[in-house]
Amino acid sequence: MIERLDHLVLTVADVERTVEFYEQVLGMRPVTFGDGRRAVAFGQQKINLHPASEPIDPKAAHPTPGSADLCFVTTQPVDAVLARLDARGVAVEEGPVERTGALGPMTSVYFRDPDRNLIEVSRY
Repeated sequence: MIERLDHLVLTVADVERTVEFYEQVLGMRPVTFGDGRRAVAFGQQKINLHPASEPIDPKAAHPTPGSADLCFVTTQPVDAVLARLDARGVAVEEGPVERTGALGPMTSVYFRDPDRNLIEVSRY
């Protein structure tokens, strides 16, 4: 019944700081849509950003900055991911470590975004 994920929503303390982080650290594309709403896009998906100070309806029951745990798949070698994080001053919390993703074994690196969401970047 379900083909793919189209978008997800992160509630964030500072929308523009979050856009900058996802653009600079993960190479996502900044997007402005609707009446000035912001998002970041990658592949065929996007992450809509809702400001914690002004939640947008409809919304999750308890929208809170820092409550997400996201895994992104990369085609780059893990060493390149680590070098990019280091060059941007992003501390690695864990990894590289072996994990199991939706398609099987992968190597993952974990770090935090500006709201302290746990971000995992993995390579199959």
